[in-house]
Amino acid sequence: MTIVDVGPKPIRGKGARPSVGLVLGSGAARGFAHIGVIHALIEHGIRPDIIVGTSIGALVGGCYANNQLEELEAWARSLTVRRIIGYLDVRIGGSGLIGGGRLARRLVEAVGATSIEDLPLRFAAIATEVGTGHEIWLTRGALSLAMRASYALPGIFPPVRLGGRWLVDGALVNPVPVSAARAFGARVVIAVNLDADRFARGATIASHGSDADDETPEPPQGAPHNGLLGLRGMFGTERTLKRQMFTSDARPGFSTVMIEAFNIMQDRLTRMRLAGDPPDVHITPQIGHIGWLDFHRAADAIAAGKTATEKALEPIADTMAALG
Repeated sequence: MTIVDVGPKPIRGKGARPSVGLVLGSGAARGFAHIGVIHALIEHGIRPDIIVGTSIGALVGGCYANNQLEELEAWARSLTVRRIIGYLDVRIGGSGLIGGGRLARRLVEAVGATSIEDLPLRFAAIATEVGTGHEIWLTRGALSLAMRASYALPGIFPPVRLGGRWLVDGALVNPVPVSAARAFGARVVIAVNLDADRFARGATIASHGSDADDETPEPPQGAPHNGLLGLRGMFGTERTLKRQMFTSDARPGFSTVMIEAFNIMQDRLTRMRLAGDPPDVHITPQIGHIGWLDFHRAADAIAAGKTATEKALEPIADTMAALG
């Protein structure tokens, strides 16, 4: 079920130009590629009338709609692993591993009290309601809260209460929300999918089983067996927890497992939804080498987004000419 406030009538293109909807998909750190996509479009005279984003796509799209894309890019390019860790206010026992307060304060400082209704173009952030699984299109109210709700990755960030509903990451229901852009009246829909180049994933292994070296190792001497003590040992101190978010061992850590599980689900869902409602132009930045938490690699992601968009300029022009 989709909860949507359609609001004013769809925007029409100026003159003979059809209205353009830009759909920015989810993908965590890979989402900085959206910055490069928007730059390339603007440089070639293509300015979206409608922006719809999920998760990091909502963040980038909201900043663009609020004329703050340059500020976001400067902040993204300044990120280092140390600075990223500084934003992680780890909270044990809550509904999310990271409280999100530090990032939320940074977002409010940047966006201020801007309302979605006050933006110069049509904007929507996609979120998911906890409990019901409703797809929520956030089209009014505080821009900062809408963006925060859209990127609230379950298990990592706590849900955000907005309009009487507890909301989490929109990628759970619509990672690349083409349907929303069409509902808002976009004649030409340009969608950016951040997972399209992750080849050799999602196949079926038809026959598999255990090997001789798969024996479960004995726990180290003195290791706690009680469930509660085991949880305490897993989480450890805040410093250890933050370090685990950015390092990997032979055995996947809890953050890696959680994020990869979410990534697999999102990839399958994206394929199904785009197959049923494809965009007019599909932009697929080659960013499979950038991890979900590689926020310090913003420059690489931005460059990949711009390159992918420049390759798509001809089909964009052809589509706009045909519909114009």
